[in-house]
Amino acid sequence: MKTLTVIPLGTPGTISKSNIDALLKNQRLIFQTLEHPCAKAALTLCGLDAASVVSFDEYYNESFDFDELNERIASELASAFDEAGIETVGFAVLGRGVGADLIRQIHTHLPEKHAALRLLPSCGFAEAALASAFAAGLPYFSDFDLRTAQSLKITDPEQPLVIEECDTLLRAGEVKLMLSEYYPDDFILYLANMNDAGEYEAKMLPVYMLDHAENAALYGAATVVIVPPCELARSTRHGFDALMDVMHRLRAPGGCPWDAEQTHSSLRSSLIEESYEVLDAIDRDDMTALEEELGDLLLQVVFHAVIEEERSEFTMRDVVTGIVNKLIYRHPHVFGDVSVDSSDEVLYNWENLKKKEKHQDTVADAMRSVPAAFPALMRSYKIQKKAAHVGFDWSSAKQALPKVTEEADEVLEAIDSGSPDQAAEEVGDLLFACVNVARLLKIDPELALNAAADKFMRRFISMEQLILSDGLDLGAMTLEEMDRYWEKVKKTV
Repeated sequence: MKTLTVIPLGTPGTISKSNIDALLKNQRLIFQTLEHPCAKAALTLCGLDAASVVSFDEYYNESFDFDELNERIASELASAFDEAGIETVGFAVLGRGVGADLIRQIHTHLPEKHAALRLLPSCGFAEAALASAFAAGLPYFSDFDLRTAQSLKITDPEQPLVIEECDTLLRAGEVKLMLSEYYPDDFILYLANMNDAGEYEAKMLPVYMLDHAENAALYGAATVVIVPPCELARSTRHGFDALMDVMHRLRAPGGCPWDAEQTHSSLRSSLIEESYEVLDAIDRDDMTALEEELGDLLLQVVFHAVIEEERSEFTMRDVVTGIVNKLIYRHPHVFGDVSVDSSDEVLYNWENLKKKEKHQDTVADAMRSVPAAFPALMRSYKIQKKAAHVGFDWSSAKQALPKVTEEADEVLEAIDSGSPDQAAEEVGDLLFACVNVARLLKIDPELALNAAADKFMRRFISMEQLILSDGLDLGAMTLEEMDRYWEKVKKTV
């Protein structure tokens, strides 16, 4: 069968005998590049002359971007099988192999040639560069995050990071910008470059000097940037894992006594307070405060999850898994084949899926699922929505409004009866009717009442200031006297 074999060259000192044998066994041999110590070493080991093999050096110089380059290389590799009698083609590449994009392109071209792809293993640049860095004084580690400069992503600064293919000063600048988000400017890393003899030399330098002009000669196809682990307290930016790490340390023996003593019950009020502080930042349109308050609220979520992790009940990953699965399940119009025409239809489907997911067979089940701990206005709003979902609802706010008047009259009757219990019940009915009107107008009653409270407070403060400016004592005034000032204030505030 026709076979294209990708043969990684590793580094000059790590080219394996099996890969050398593979180079010699192919009827057609193509090099990714001949302008590199690895390629030159491979030719010498195989006893070949550069003139006897083909390379893609011109493609690298001529291509506009990597998509175009990968397409040209994949097409050229496949076309090698067009020559009569060619059954085996070897593609010699730098480092440990080729990227995923090129592999995908190769897979699209080989079937039409009835050819298969074979990938050989090899040591990459990172391993050889690390050996030189360890020899230069880098504290040893065996576990690290391996990335290329083109696809660099930093997830945990406490994890050692090794970055391959930092081939130009421009690329080094891009890497520096990424690193600067998480590491101090003076954080020491190791820049390992391959010399003409094919050996690595490691140089220590701070992050901010990574793209300095005096280092331009150090960058090439085999250059590797090695970033040692950064202590949590030194990192300038943190991810979710860092928050979990801090919380674990605070709760662990030798951590913070206060944090270690907390329980779900003791944290209950903090969760409520942080939630309201988030809402306050939103209401004030203060994005700086919102950023901070969301962090405080997230801490509460993590705190509760860590407490249960210690009890082996569930972990933060279980919490995240649950909400991700829920979002996927309740958005079949995004992750499935369901079609929707409006956001109202989305909400309708959401409620039906929620009832099915929670095994709520009746409207009563759905109503009972509304937490009793909700603020009363919010709980009323939610319960009314459950009833409205099956059609038990007014058709409009105008139709619901007379119910408010009716309930107000019943409050008057309760007052006349002298029964405190009856008055409390009727006031509750009145508030419930007001929530109904707000809901049908698509107004959040909680926000509306808060806005009314704020308005009252502004007017009262202005009234008091006006009274004091007239040399009067608020506490000594009658309601009628205060009301005259109130009416003045209402015209301006």
